[in-house]
Amino acid sequence: MTAIAYAKDDQGIVTLTMDMPGQAANTMTETFRDAYRAAVERIEQDRESIIGVILTSNKPTFFAGGDLKRLLAADDAVALFARAEFAKATMRRLEKLGKPVVAAINGAALGGGFELALACHARFAINDEALQLGLPETSLGLIPGAGGIVRLVRMLGLEAAMPLILDGAVFGPQRALELKLLNGLARDKDELLANARSWILENPEAVQPWDRKGFRIPGSTLTAAAPLAWLRTAPMLLMKKHRQRYPALEAAMSATVEGAAVDFDTACRIESRYLANVGVGGVAKNMIRTFFFQMNDIKAGKGRPEGIPDASFGRIGVLGAGLMGRGIAQVAAQRGIAVVLKDVTQERADQAKLKVADVLQKQVEKGRLSADRMSAALALVTPTGTTSDLAGSELIIEAVFEDRELKRSVTQEAERYLACGGILASNTSTLPISGLAQASATPANYIGLHFFSPVDRMPLVEIIRGARTSAETLARAYDFVRQIKKTPIVVNDSRGFFTSRVFGTFTREAGAMLAEGVDAGTIENAAIWAGMPVGPLAVMDETSLALAWSVRLQTIADLEAEGRPTTHHPHWAVVDRMVNVLKRPGRAGGGGFYEYPAGGKKRIWSGLRREFPPSSRQPPLQELSDRFLHIQAIEAVRCLEENVVESSRDANIGAVLGIGYPRWTGGPLQYIDMIGAKNFARRASELAAKCGDRLLPPRMLVQMADGDGQFCA
Repeated sequence: MTAIAYAKDDQGIVTLTMDMPGQAANTMTETFRDAYRAAVERIEQDRESIIGVILTSNKPTFFAGGDLKRLLAADDAVALFARAEFAKATMRRLEKLGKPVVAAINGAALGGGFELALACHARFAINDEALQLGLPETSLGLIPGAGGIVRLVRMLGLEAAMPLILDGAVFGPQRALELKLLNGLARDKDELLANARSWILENPEAVQPWDRKGFRIPGSTLTAAAPLAWLRTAPMLLMKKHRQRYPALEAAMSATVEGAAVDFDTACRIESRYLANVGVGGVAKNMIRTFFFQMNDIKAGKGRPEGIPDASFGRIGVLGAGLMGRGIAQVAAQRGIAVVLKDVTQERADQAKLKVADVLQKQVEKGRLSADRMSAALALVTPTGTTSDLAGSELIIEAVFEDRELKRSVTQEAERYLACGGILASNTSTLPISGLAQASATPANYIGLHFFSPVDRMPLVEIIRGARTSAETLARAYDFVRQIKKTPIVVNDSRGFFTSRVFGTFTREAGAMLAEGVDAGTIENAAIWAGMPVGPLAVMDETSLALAWSVRLQTIADLEAEGRPTTHHPHWAVVDRMVNVLKRPGRAGGGGFYEYPAGGKKRIWSGLRREFPPSSRQPPLQELSDRFLHIQAIEAVRCLEENVVESSRDANIGAVLGIGYPRWTGGPLQYIDMIGAKNFARRASELAAKCGDRLLPPRMLVQMADGDGQFCA
């Protein structure tokens, strides 16, 4: 069986049908490249009897992209450059054949697949919302390397193409048609191939625009490829946004701008050089391993118990119509699930539904949601103040305030209305699930579903398995999370679970720095420089210092009741002073580390320097950044050591998607692997000697370092 079937009809139109043997999707493997070259050579030999070529696929997708397994192993930039040039040379031969070549895109064409299509003279696709097109390479730390940058710039112009390349944009057929990247849409594959044949017959002398004499890149002038003001500011905006942590973004911008200043073939070589440089780098390895391979494992259900039939939910209940509760209701309803949204009164529940409508209306106004879909989702949300309205729910999610007694009360009140075999979940972020499950008559059917705020935008759900949670309940919870199009990770019960435990080290380290005399602005800048999305002091203000102090007191009480010691941390003295002495409990309470002037931009509270005076000698920014990244990675190792999280996959994905651990690292355990366990442990010990034992490497990490092992091998 060949990777590309060759068929010529009576009119002289050759159809190349890609169908990689033994693979679910076509990818840019060595086998494919050899088959593609052989097909092009055959076309060249038959050139006089051919009037055109159609490129299509026999897979559900058109072409999935590069061979990421081979890219993950790539360590020779020269060899990678040669591979890229080989693939481009074959595409270029077909492109310059002198015969029309059309891509008939029957399914997703991403990365190298979209680049194959761009190398054709015309492109038609099936009009299916699920069909995806684009160049998402930067999301994996790479850049397009099969001519995608060069062709997109020449099709759209530098200024229009740049965001699509840098953002790794993926879009549907309608958007591609608007961008003029497609020549037309079809209802099905038969019409798709008919459109391709018609175009070939109507365009016998097809030539790419950039191969015509006098071609000029759209938007360019004789002196510049794009407006000079834009060219000056674009690099600064990129640096401000990504802090030089993502080599692929700088490489993509450089290849885009430099390639626009030279001829087509030279631009292709420039693109190959930049691909080779980033492709062998550590950031690309991190992102490929985590966001492709580990993410695909999660999508494939690797964390789900085996042998249990798939579940689908038609009706659920949500207890508590606050920010989290109504967010859960919204995302479930948008996936076609009927939701009973319960609060203490009908009025409060009605108000919550109105707020859901406001959120959806904004999506409609931004063009992200149709009015019909908004109406359909709202019709599925039933607000109520009456518990019995929950009757028949296959799943009830409790999303009330973090108070153990309140959660016990609403659990016992609502549980009786579950459908037969239904499950009950708590949206707690800190309270142990095994303890909360004691309020349930059937603890085996009780589980944790920790959503993140804002629910409609945050992709992760942390599924917490209690001591008595059954495998069936875990499997059904996993299925629910996938049904609402969220990414699930599975963790075992622990105070703070995985994400809250790891994130807590980030904010506490900031408190410790403040207590040590590190300037507040320097703390925030160091975290952002490391790649965290928001500074820790700003985060603590948003999530409420008062709430953090309340949880601290509850934790102390729980540990004392269990006869366990309470750990002391310099951070808590800072929070105690802010909340109880200075009466600055956070943003909702009027201010915390920041002040929030009416109508103005927030700024660090002017009194902070008085209350926590900065020392005359400030530590280097890199040292502070290291502390933030290391302390979280150390806690992730502890969670693995204690079996709170059972795989590096869930640890990496959970930390990045749930708490904003920098994407460039691939997650905390992948970050350790990138540095090397030995080097990481050595640096952690240096930081511990200077800043405290909390930064000492855990036993598992020391053992890993001694054996030169890896967490994500």
